[in-house]
Amino acid sequence: MQAFWLCFVPLFVAVDAFGILPLFLGLTEGSEPLLRRRIILQSVLTATLVTLAFVFAGTAFLRLLGISVADFMVAGGALLFALSLSELIAPHRATEVRSDVLGAVPLGVPLLAGPAVLTTSMLLVEQHGRLITIVAVIGNMLLAGAILWFSGAIYRVLGTTGTRVLQRVTLLLLAAIAVMTVRKGLAWIIHEDAPCFEDLSHALSIAGSGLLQ
Repeated sequence: MQAFWLCFVPLFVAVDAFGILPLFLGLTEGSEPLLRRRIILQSVLTATLVTLAFVFAGTAFLRLLGISVADFMVAGGALLFALSLSELIAPHRATEVRSDVLGAVPLGVPLLAGPAVLTTSMLLVEQHGRLITIVAVIGNMLLAGAILWFSGAIYRVLGTTGTRVLQRVTLLLLAAIAVMTVRKGLAWIIHEDAPCFEDLSHALSIAGSGLLQ
């Protein structure tokens, strides 16, 4: 059971379902309830399938392209840090997006299944195994879907201030994970240890244990 939570917690931070609540509400403002539910289902299904694809074939695909895991960690971590920093400084506003693709892009990918989720899922497979990671991924996506499903009620309870505080805290955690990912990736490149997962997987386990205490 502990292994499940050590997988679940880092993925929960990476998914950041609470952080995208304001954006989701802005994108679906004025939509019919049936259309909003369809968008949520589409986003959860898209994010789950993309993440599971990385769980099953992510490492093999990177090797096929000649990209080491360390390369992916540096690129993904840098991108994640840039996104986190931009959101902390100047949160983006909702723009007009076609409702028939809204669930897939941008909600499914890259908001629910972004670089942090894809990188973290591959690392957790090495640390805790594919089965427990798959269960944690599915659990997180279902939880994210539930949060979006009841987004209106949650937003009313937390209010604007509460939602923004949660979003900022989550973005800070994401930025910290991004820095750790880049640091480990660069260390492996310098010492030519890529594509070893052990050190960062161990760090994720420690981080997850700390959050669970």
